[in-house]
Amino acid sequence: MSEDKITIGVFGGSGFYSLFSEAEERVVETPYGVPSNKVVVGIIEGKKVAFMPRHGSNHQYPPHMINYRANLWAMKSLGVERLISPCAAGSLKKEAAPGDFVICDQYIDRTSGRKDTFYDGPIATHVSAAQPYCPQMRELAYQAGTACKIKMHREGTVVVIQGPRFSTQAESKWFSNQGWTVVNMSQYPEVHLARELCMCVVNVSLVTDYDAGLIGEVEPVSHAQVVTVFNNNLDKLKNMLAHLIKALPEERKCSCKDALLHARF
Repeated sequence: MSEDKITIGVFGGSGFYSLFSEAEERVVETPYGVPSNKVVVGIIEGKKVAFMPRHGSNHQYPPHMINYRANLWAMKSLGVERLISPCAAGSLKKEAAPGDFVICDQYIDRTSGRKDTFYDGPIATHVSAAQPYCPQMRELAYQAGTACKIKMHREGTVVVIQGPRFSTQAESKWFSNQGWTVVNMSQYPEVHLARELCMCVVNVSLVTDYDAGLIGEVEPVSHAQVVTVFNNNLDKLKNMLAHLIKALPEERKCSCKDALLHARF
């Protein structure tokens, strides 16, 4: 495989641990420690793509223990400019049914204690998170999913909880009453760290269940259930990713690359 620049990266979530049939592994050292896994590089639709399962190849890292900074730094060091961040998610709205895909445009951070910035000083750096997901990639992702005949939701808000526990029924009902769309444990700080590195990022939330506080009497969600539903839809996700990667133009026509432009005094 040639040493051409790798501009597209994909993180795998729960149940998503491999992407290519043929690939090469790369060990990447970072100033922030060891990433979740080796970076695997392969070809999709004629384009070189870097892949890493964010929980590790054996799901050994729960969401609150992932070294997000090392993961993002590893991708950036390979040249990644566009990042695709699929994840499993619980639905907070009846219209977002299990098996649906949601292209989130906003997040709510309910995590605590996570290392969530590359800029600890000495220069104060305040990166805007007003538009955390790339609008160009979001639209292309929606079109890709639609072309694959997947039930898509063009926008939505993901509330990111600390984990590793799932929400109580009261918490889930509160999230739903706020009008938020899905709940997940890993989107933050992954998304913001990507923005701090001026990368474009898009989320594809694969709905695996209705969360506990949404509709009447629902069975409490289990991790086994999440992985089962995710696995049942994994081929659909991979097909969609191929369509999205093929559609990505060479030029980035968005402001993501300029995230640091007005972030410092």
